[in-house]
Amino acid sequence: MTALLDIRGLNAWYGASQALHGVTLRIEAGEALALVGRNGSGRSTLARALMGLVRSEGAASFAGRSLGGLRTFEIARLGLGYVPEHRDVFPTLSVHENLQLGVAPRTRQRPPRFTFDDAYELFPVLRERQRTRAGALSGGEQQMLTLARALLGDPDLLLIDEPGEGLAGLVMDQVATCLRRLRERGVAMLLIEQRLVIARDIASRVAVMGHGEIVFEASLASFLTRADVMQEWLGVG
Repeated sequence: MTALLDIRGLNAWYGASQALHGVTLRIEAGEALALVGRNGSGRSTLARALMGLVRSEGAASFAGRSLGGLRTFEIARLGLGYVPEHRDVFPTLSVHENLQLGVAPRTRQRPPRFTFDDAYELFPVLRERQRTRAGALSGGEQQMLTLARALLGDPDLLLIDEPGEGLAGLVMDQVATCLRRLRERGVAMLLIEQRLVIARDIASRVAVMGHGEIVFEASLASFLTRADVMQEWLGVG
């Protein structure tokens, strides 16, 4: 069976510095995979490589189509969404204008999974502040906005980099609730975290990165029994 995302021997560089070394990973349709590791292990670089944001070589396909040579907007139109670690809102545009920029062109046969009403239902504060410039939002509100904007792109797979980074507990709970709703609607996810913060309650499988490689991969239940892996590659346990 063909995986939704199939990565084989992927290498990536920042200038002359190689950051990924032969990464191989698969994500099935509707699956949530947690990608964990220390800072600098290559987790964010993998997401950026898949979105065509850094130079890469190797094989990566999505829904049976090679991502090689595609531009970032072409990759997004295939159904691959991306929520970067640093949020990247358009600060001078309003909340609603930011959301409008995320709406995918209607090129698919099925109706979209998510609408503006869904985004505002998931994050009511965005409805209250829809006329507010995005640059005036708090960090947590910007994270909600970035996630909601990605949903309006109607992704089949969402790459989410550090979804809980710097968020207060209540905001983190709202983000986690949103991600659970995504799974219920069949959206697959790659949840990138330094440790299992949000992903523990959402992911069914865990991959660990170290030195730009996948060094361990197992079910969530199996990973949680491996204190040796957590100590060596995450510094916990």
